[in-house]
Order: sequence, then C-alpha cells, then structure tokens
Amino acid sequence: MQVEPEEGAPAGGIRHPPGTRRPLRGAASSGSKARPIRARGLAIGIDIGGTKVAAGVVDPYGSIIASARRETPGQDPRAVEAVIVDLVRELGRGRRIRSVGIGAAGWMDLTNGTVLFSPHLAWRNEPIRTNLEKALRRRVTVLNDADAAAWAEWRFGTGRGEPRLVLITLGTGIGGAMIMDGVLERGRHGVAGEFGHQILVPNGHRCECGNRGCWEQYASGNALGREARELARANSPVAQTLLQEVDGDVDAITGTVVTRLALQGDPVCRELIDDVGQWLGLGLANLAAALDPGTFVIGGGLGAAGQLLIDPARRAFQRNLTGRGFRPAANIASAALGADAGLVGAADLSRIRYRPLLGRPYGTAQPERFSERRRTGRLGG
Repeated sequence: MQVEPEEGAPAGGIRHPPGTRRPLRGAASSGSKARPIRARGLAIGIDIGGTKVAAGVVDPYGSIIASARRETPGQDPRAVEAVIVDLVRELGRGRRIRSVGIGAAGWMDLTNGTVLFSPHLAWRNEPIRTNLEKALRRRVTVLNDADAAAWAEWRFGTGRGEPRLVLITLGTGIGGAMIMDGVLERGRHGVAGEFGHQILVPNGHRCECGNRGCWEQYASGNALGREARELARANSPVAQTLLQEVDGDVDAITGTVVTRLALQGDPVCRELIDDVGQWLGLGLANLAAALDPGTFVIGGGLGAAGQLLIDPARRAFQRNLTGRGFRPAANIASAALGADAGLVGAADLSRIRYRPLLGRPYGTAQPERFSERRRTGRLGG
C-alpha cells in the first residue's frame, strides 16, 4: 500500500500489504548531522517495553529535548494506556505537540491502529489508537517498536545513506524491521519482521510465542540472563562475581547485569556474551540468505555490549553465510541511538497519517488529517 505523507511529513514511510514501491525522495543525509525530511514541529514518541514505558519530545532532527519514563504496569492494557496518557500530558505541558507515536512489540493492524498480538504484553486485538486519541484529543500513530527503531537508525543513526537496512533489536526478545529503498517493509499481511521467531533449534527452549527453539531463546537479553542464572544456580566457582553483584539473589541476574560486568572486564560474563553473539551471527546469516541487506544494525538493551557482541556475531555470520567467499557480505554494526531509537522513530513516523480509501482498489491510501477525523466524528467522543 502506497503511503502519501501529510504535508510537512518525512518522505518514505510504511509500506502496507500489498505494496507498490513509492519513489524515495530526500533520503536521510549520510553526513554528520541528519537533515529533516520536510518534517516540522515537535512530536512525542512512546516506547513500550516489557518492563518500562519511555517517552520523549523529539524535534525534526531526531533530538530528544525532554523525556520521562514509568514502569510498565503489569499486563493490563487499560493501565498501560493510563501511563501513556500521563506521560503525554506531562511532556506536552507548555509545548505545541504535533502528534504522538506509540511503538510496542507485537503484530499491528497499522491501518486501524490495533495491536493484534503482543508476546510480552496481554494485548489481543486492542484498539490502542482509538482509545488513546479519545483520551488525548491528539493524533496518534501506533506501530511496531522495531519498525520505529529501524526508522530512527535509517534517518538519524548508523543506517544513514544505506538503502537496504535490517535492524535487529535484542532485549526481552528479538525484534526486527526492514527498510527497503526508504520504505518500511511490512510484508503481505503487515506482520513482517518477526525475525526472533525463526526456529533455529527444533524442539529447543520453549518460547513465549508458543513454539520451541526460536532465535530469541538463544540470542536475546533474556537468553543471556537465563544462561547466567543457570551457571549461578550450579554454584560454579566461575560465577562468584555474578553472585556477589546481586548479593546472592540468583533471580536478580539479568542480561543487563551480565552486560555491565562484561564491560567491566569479567571473563565469564564476556564468555556468556560471546556465546550469545555466535547465535546472533547464525541467525543473521539466515536472514542474509533471504533478504540480502547492505547493513545489519544491532540495537536494543543487549546492543550495549558493543564489540563484545558484534565481533563473535561477525565471525559466526561469515562462517555460516550461504555462498561465503563468492558474494558480498552485509555490514554488521551497532546502533547509534541506543535505547532511544524506538521513541525517536515513533515520534518521527507519527507525522505520517494514512487510511484505506473506500471504493478504491485494496492497497491504496491517502493522507488523513487528525482534524478531519475529529470533524467527521471518527474519534468517537
């Protein structure tokens, strides 16, 4: 589905099923500072994770000028919505906010702003956009959090100047997104990018999605924490630093703790990250065989490990790449925007609005202004 940007919105956008490629106009600069792509005004981006809800006011250059965060309130959709409303009102006070973008893990009906399924939140067919627009009386865009992060890296970060980029976010699970010629590729049914659920180990670890052996069970922050806890529970002498770090509470060992100790030089934690990096490289080789991107950008919380993770991933990628030695290999690089990528991308993309045209062939779209939906009563209140 071709998406036409609203006046003042960035070129490019989200490709919806089935898509026709929109010519790319004004791709992000590869210079030291990204230039705005016809983007004006301030927007608020919200990044909803399994443990936290982060928000920020983002200017057209991708800079966060104010931020706030809250803990994710369990798995109650209404409670999460209340937190979002609270954050938007706090950050919007005294500022002229153009739009709000929400990034969350899961499968999205992007046209209707509905979360079809979120593996880490109890959201099933939740009309998030409608609910939040009623509460906020503002235009709201809902999209996958990895899509938002990929857009931010392509516009302002590591992916500037790269026409075909794949982002991998390593956190609670593994998220993914593709940008092809400046357009977010969502697939035929709008649920592309769930790379973390490719099965690498048949009958392996059980995944929250219901399957076994998914990639994210071996190469995510959760996987890193699980492996470290198993080592600690065995009371291995090599795990004593880990246990001291958490005052003997094995359940407090997380991927974040392991990453912090690894960056401080702990050899066992570095070994654990090396193992995860090898699983990461294997999955990237599978994706390269199918997608052939120019660059893989590695982000998310585990991406903070930097070269400790990237180096073993590159080795495993080269070792498992189909046609190795006879084909160009994709670059593998760390994300530049860190944990802020999701909210920056969500804010930037919220300047684009779209809806299906009644009576037109499926797959066409046109810009839709928030004021138009208020005037026609489509906000429902």
